[in-house]
Amino acid sequence: MKILFTAEHDGHLHELEAIGDLKIEGWAKGLPKLLESELIALGHDCDILITSYDDITANVIENCPNLKLIACTRANPVNIDVAAAQAKQIPVIYTPGRNSDATAELTIAHLLNSARHIPQAYRALKQKKFTQQHTQQSGAGKQKDCIWDVTADSPYEVFKGVELHNKRLGIIGYGSIGRRVGKIARAFGMELAIYDPYVSEIEVNEPGVIKVTLDELMRSSDFITIHLKVSPATENLINADKLALMKPTAYLINTSRAAVLDEQAVIEALREKRIAGAGFDVFANEPIYADHPYISELDNVVITPHIAGATREVLTNHTQMIAAEIQRFINHEPLLYQFK
Repeated sequence: MKILFTAEHDGHLHELEAIGDLKIEGWAKGLPKLLESELIALGHDCDILITSYDDITANVIENCPNLKLIACTRANPVNIDVAAAQAKQIPVIYTPGRNSDATAELTIAHLLNSARHIPQAYRALKQKKFTQQHTQQSGAGKQKDCIWDVTADSPYEVFKGVELHNKRLGIIGYGSIGRRVGKIARAFGMELAIYDPYVSEIEVNEPGVIKVTLDELMRSSDFITIHLKVSPATENLINADKLALMKPTAYLINTSRAAVLDEQAVIEALREKRIAGAGFDVFANEPIYADHPYISELDNVVITPHIAGATREVLTNHTQMIAAEIQRFINHEPLLYQFK
């Protein structure tokens, strides 16, 4: 069994090496995405192709005559021409849930950072605000406790935030990631309001968790977090009209995809202080523009550069998932992660 491997990995490929002859190329070696011609040349005699980001086009599939299985180490194999593979009866497997824990944890980090203004406080200290000159003090002369006054420019007032405890978290999209976010949020003592047309009331039937309409979620939540895939039904789902329903004290978090909300409408809401703040890991154009209002103007938004899935464990997860799935394929067992 010959395997072309061009995926992200954690360096532990023994499970795949035990399956067959593993040819490691491209992204797996720290190189750029492979061109179509390079994929064809490298994969021409391979039985299995494992990739993360390379574009597996119909032309690649057509010109790799021995290909029996295509694996994509992502939650959605958007770079694979699945229809072309299916036409050749080549299964496409992928790794849903590989980064669910990582994304859920970053979402909670955005909740905390937004609620307590942690990045803003950190930046102020790095700029030497709210600090004092170092002096050598000893004994009774050393101050061990700092009690700030309550003037408007005191850090106690400048960075005064809100607690997650006893607040309502609205979760838009209650799939693998949304459920994990909800579980962690419940440990903070938050109430959950769920919007997901594909989830029944029975599935969320427990104290402190309710299923609501999207409008009700936008109106009643203290924090709102989005966990949606992009589709015709979700693109620009959170628009100016939906944002207008939010409390002025509420925060909006998005670690899924930028296309599910109207970014310009969010900028206006933040600019006019119609919502308290936001936390984003994704943007309409990536990498984010250096002069984007989130960077150059607004101080009520916490941003990270699309790193929700950037943990070492994610690489281990998807490698193990793919290796186990390939073994099931070889053993003619039902596939758990076949994309259809």
